[in-house]
Parts: sequence; structure tokens; C-alpha cells
Amino acid sequence: MHFVQSSRRSAETDTTKRTFRRYESKASIAILFKPDEIQEGIFMKDVVIIGGGKIGSAIALMLADSGAYRITVADRSEAQLAALDRHPAIATAAVDITDANALDAVLAGKFAVLSAAPFHLTGAIAESAARTGTHYLDLTEDVATTRKVEQLAKNAKTAFIPQCGLAPGFISIVANDLTKHFDTLDSVRMRVGALPQYPSNALNYNLTWSTDGLINEYIEPCEAIVEGKLINVPAMEEREEFSLDGVTYEAFNTSGGLGTLAKTLEGKVRTMNYRTIRYPGHQAIVKALLNDFNLKNRRDVLKDLFENALPATMQDVVVIFVTVCGVKDGRFLQETYANKVYAGVICGRLMSAIQITTAAGICTVLDLLADGKLPQKGFVRQEEVSLPDFLANRFGRVYDPEVAKLAKAG
Repeated sequence: MHFVQSSRRSAETDTTKRTFRRYESKASIAILFKPDEIQEGIFMKDVVIIGGGKIGSAIALMLADSGAYRITVADRSEAQLAALDRHPAIATAAVDITDANALDAVLAGKFAVLSAAPFHLTGAIAESAARTGTHYLDLTEDVATTRKVEQLAKNAKTAFIPQCGLAPGFISIVANDLTKHFDTLDSVRMRVGALPQYPSNALNYNLTWSTDGLINEYIEPCEAIVEGKLINVPAMEEREEFSLDGVTYEAFNTSGGLGTLAKTLEGKVRTMNYRTIRYPGHQAIVKALLNDFNLKNRRDVLKDLFENALPATMQDVVVIFVTVCGVKDGRFLQETYANKVYAGVICGRLMSAIQITTAAGICTVLDLLADGKLPQKGFVRQEEVSLPDFLANRFGRVYDPEVAKLAKAG
């Protein structure tokens, strides 16, 4: 894997300054996560991953490759478990997550549970973590689920850390880091998209992650800060266009991407919003499906349509684009972070860009928790994660544009 970093560009006038950081990450050789000083079997922590799908399997392989964790992957599907990569540090357990007693038995005595299950199952996993005294991490973008996790964490003696993926997750860490560069804030704009490198249909889209999660973010209300107040705005609206590297993209409101950062910055920023990036034309067709065909009220039909008409792809790219404006030393400034991460070979297996970025996110947070760099109990927000600590981590390096740091990862 190599990183290609373009030159850092800045333009400055008497009244404004724009700083633009452009990063591109392409995986071309295997990345291994085991540091030389780690010996298998020594100080290994036992963790459970709920869900053996695309993301869950990527998490399991990354953690196993590090030599620091023993992993049990739990799923109700025997076929899903049988398809997992074989590794001496990975065990499996066929468990119905809706069976509370069975789930508690799997979690008992474990250091942490990582939920890579569909968002509607995440609440039950968090409840089991609370009962068994297990650290809890998830990837959910569902706002209601995160609120439930926050309630469970109030009296917990272990850490509850939701939204540990890409968006919410890494993008929240980046945005929060940028806000620290200003004395006062004006706007925070967060944009993320997992896109096919070679779009070939009218939607200009291929399935790259959970269909349930995709539909949920297209339908549920979206949090935003408007004139300093935290409000809900409708999904699929407020379309905009921008270009990066000569490619034109569209972006529009989707649910959950702001994570807890919206509540943290309420009253401190005038405007804050999150929008999903797609190629132009996608939003108009999806809006027609949701509204004109009323598929927003028939999610099962929409899911069947997507999964049988849109092929999946491993040839994807994750686009991350964050812009913060504010006042620093009496001047109105803008700073932008832009990054592209491509599919590549990780731990000897080809992984899609969304697998790499999502799995690396939650693995990094788990590592930081295990190393004592995050609070050990209660509700932990993504914005409590230090961006330098994240990028210095063995898993977080997949986001890092610096070739020198990449060399350490290999």
C-alpha cells in the first residue's frame, strides 16, 4: 500500500485564509498490523464481534492479525460463520442475538463487544454489554440507538462508545480536530461517500455496505445546526455539487452522520451539517423511489430492489471532505481536510474501501481504549478521540497520508 500526497496548497489575503489538505490513499500491497514487540498469547484481550458479514469479518481479521486480541465472532448464520477467514485467533459462535441469555453467555468475561450487526439489533447488544460489564463499541448511524446507548452508559462501570466507523466516526474526529484551530466557529460541513470507482448504471452506485443502514440514512430525519440551534432536517434534501480532482459530486442530507458532535457543538457554531456524497443523478432517482413510489414506507421492497438490481463491488473509493470556517486571531479563515481511500489488500485479503475505513475505525478506538487513552467507563463520544492518536495507531494508519508512517504499518 502506498499513499500519494499532493502538495499542500494555501491561499491568503488580508481578510481570509484558506488551508486545503488533500490526501489520497491507495492500497497496493498487504498491510499487516502486528508490531514486532507483540507476542501472540501474551496480554491478549478477549473480544466479541457481533455480525460476521463484510464489516464484521474485516474487523475480525484486522484484530487477529495484530496478535493482541482473541476474537469470537457471533452470528446466527452458520453459513456466514463458515465463510470467515481461518485464523488461530478467531473463534465462532452461532448465537441468536434476540436471545438475551445466550448473548449474555457469549459476552460474559470478555473485555469488549464490537457490534457490526444491523442497526435495529444494536440496542439489544448494548443492553447485554451493560448486564455483563463488558466494554461496548458499535458502528451505528441510527440516532435513536445512540440515544439508547447513552442512557445505558449513565451508570455503567465500563465504556460505551457508539459510532466508531467512518461516518459517524472518523469524520467526527477530523471535524472536531479542525474546530480546535479557531477561536470562534462559524460553520462545520462534513461530507462522506462510499462510491464505485467505475459507476455503470443510472444510479451511478453499487452496494458497498449494509443495505439496511443505507436505507435508514436515506429516510430518517437528519440532525443539523442552523443559526446555532440543533434541529432536524429532512433526508435527501439540500442538494449541492462540488468538484475534487476534476470529478463532480453531489451531496445531500442523510441521517446520522453528525453523530454526537452535533450536541457537543450546539451553541458554539452557527451552521453544521452532514451530507452523503454521490455521483450526480443519484439523489433524483432515489427521491422518486422513496416518495413517488412510496418505498420509504415499504423498506422491505426497497431493500429487495437494491439487492437484486444493484451489484456489489470491491472496486470502491471512500471520499472524505470536511470544511470548517471561523475566526482565528481576528481573521475569518477556512480549513479543509480532503482524503480518498481506495480498496486494497489488507492482512492478505482484498478489502473494499468501506471495509478498510470502517473496520480500521472501530479497531483503532478499541486499541485506544485498551491502551487507556480513552475513558474506561460511561458514555464516550468520538470527539473525545485525539486525531493524532488515531492516525498514529497501527489500524488508524490506513487513513494516514504520510508515507513514512505507512512504512511502520507494514
